[in-house]
Amino acid sequence: QVQLVESGGGLVQPGGSLRLSCATSGFTFSSYWMRWYRQAPGKEREWIARIVSSPGSTYYADSVKGRFTISRDNGKNTVYLQMNSLKADDTAVYYCNAWRPGGGDYWGQGTQVTVSS
Repeated sequence: QVQLVESGGGLVQPGGSLRLSCATSGFTFSSYWMRWYRQAPGKEREWIARIVSSPGSTYYADSVKGRFTISRDNGKNTVYLQMNSLKADDTAVYYCNAWRPGGGDYWGQGTQVTVSS
């Protein structure tokens, strides 16, 4: 049974930091690209970061480049999103996604991030 469980969300002040985690099981984690998306109220889901299976290259949306860092630990089957310099516009539900070419597309249930003073 495939599971992706996000954690680490919460309320943070503008300029603050959070680290999201996505613990996975039920599939070959190291073979999958791992991606983070977010969805703000009234908006479509937005891709924000991905890390490929090998060699672990990373890519970011312009909206988070320079502030967010995606990383993965294949030994723990976990992907992370370090978020720094948070802004009110970063308020959203954050989702992790596992994907690989040719098949496999799995989603977590999401974790809420609220940036507010």
